[in-house]
Amino acid sequence: MFLPYEVRRLSQELESKSPQEIIAWAVETFWPAIVLSSSFQTQSVPLLYMATRIKPDLPIFFLDTGYHFWETLMFREELAHKWNLNVIDLRRDARWDTFARQNVRSLPLEDPNLCCYIHKVLPMQTAMHQKLAWISGIRRDQTSERAGAQILEIQKDGLLKVNPLLNWTRWDVQAYMKEHDLPAHPLFEKGFRSVGCAPCTLAVGVNDDERAGRWVGRGKTECGLHTTLFEKNLGEAQPEFILHPALNGTSK
Repeated sequence: MFLPYEVRRLSQELESKSPQEIIAWAVETFWPAIVLSSSFQTQSVPLLYMATRIKPDLPIFFLDTGYHFWETLMFREELAHKWNLNVIDLRRDARWDTFARQNVRSLPLEDPNLCCYIHKVLPMQTAMHQKLAWISGIRRDQTSERAGAQILEIQKDGLLKVNPLLNWTRWDVQAYMKEHDLPAHPLFEKGFRSVGCAPCTLAVGVNDDERAGRWVGRGKTECGLHTTLFEKNLGEAQPEFILHPALNGTSK
């Protein structure tokens, strides 16, 4: 709907807007071809709360990787019931089932990039085919990769990514949750400041970076949803994998 120069202009204009104003603009502009993605961890709760007060039936994509902590799945169910959320679970393509089952224990440890690509990137690529916009909860203070993100980011296929919380810090998240008495993920108080899949997430110290417990020792800080990997089909992405699986027909 927008040319690249228009996206850059709009993104700059939205830099001074509140997350709620950005969400409202995105919903008004792109409904019904807009979704929100959520990992249902503590940092996700403010965006879920804001967005569903603006548009209660907004579709929420949750990537059910098969590796989540039980607490994450229960927290998702708790919030979905409490706030009547329109949660849609996304799972890997069935063509990966045999490969994934054969490598269920080793895949996250030996080839985390491939694991994330199978269980997160590919399902999200497929689900976004008929969408115009995607609301994400990333923040600039989370990682070096995210530090350079923009409020609006257009993908190669025209999908517009909207990042309403980009200028927030973790202190803003905590203050908002306290102000609105929002629930935290059950593992948060146990030191899990950023909760991903169980094989790739550790508890961290109080003064550590909130994402310090993700993919420890594996030279990885992102799953691929918020990097250039999201714009790659299987053939283009394969050099980033160790196991180099041969599977045709799973491209974007």
